[in-house]
Amino acid sequence: MEAEYARFEIKRMARLLEVSRAGYYRWRRTQVAPSRRACARRDLENRVVAVHQASSGTYGARRITAALLAAGVVTSHNTVAAAMARRGIAGISPRRFRPATTHADPKAIYPPDLVARKFDPGRLHALWTSDITYLALAGAMAYLCVVRDEHSRRVLGWSVAERMETTLVLEALGQAVAVRGSHAQGVIWHTDRGSQFSDHRVVAFCARHGITRSMGRTGTCYDHASAESFWSIFKHEFFYRHAFGDLAELRRGIQSYIQFYNHQRSCSKIGYLAPVVFEHLVAEEARVK
Repeated sequence: MEAEYARFEIKRMARLLEVSRAGYYRWRRTQVAPSRRACARRDLENRVVAVHQASSGTYGARRITAALLAAGVVTSHNTVAAAMARRGIAGISPRRFRPATTHADPKAIYPPDLVARKFDPGRLHALWTSDITYLALAGAMAYLCVVRDEHSRRVLGWSVAERMETTLVLEALGQAVAVRGSHAQGVIWHTDRGSQFSDHRVVAFCARHGITRSMGRTGTCYDHASAESFWSIFKHEFFYRHAFGDLAELRRGIQSYIQFYNHQRSCSKIGYLAPVVFEHLVAEEARVK
């Protein structure tokens, strides 16, 4: 009717199409001047889409809600979920990650488990965790090692290589020490019993920097569950969504994702803040006190 009203009478078209003239005019008024409620809903949907796109399509309703609240937009989880459904977008929900078997060195002397599955000590510079995962490339295999602070969830160091050697751990651990500086002194570093973590060069590095080693039991994934949960996030939000031709391309991608993870990605365990933002708030609170 809207397309043909210049050629035909509204009354006649309404009769032929079996619709009411009042309904047509009511519809036209909403198109010319949408209601305040409709405008507010459209504005919210646009904001939801913008946050979702900024997260590379990974955020679900809860993280988007937290981001909007932080920006001063008053809304709720259900409202955001409905807006996402209308726009046909969804977040990524990582599935449970099942780790590969750890290859322990039968001749190594292992330190005790100082963590006992209590992964958040309640302060920074108290507990780091580390693990190695396998990443399949086109016709090859790569290995990624990461070191994280368990209070802020920040990735402090990482290294990727085509071979799972001790240098992989030393490089990631060295980056963590460089980031934390003197705060590395006295930190507990918790890992599984993989041979790369028990190598004499790693033991000497930790002793030189005052890092206290801690290890969970072999074959018990719950003893280092926090480190493994990061792999689930990393793989489902980033790795499984891209194809990498070689190690150099993979390294650039990892660097980009970790930059996003540390500085932008909200974490529910620290109040839906990004790790670096959380650390800055902790430092500011300590300074004020």
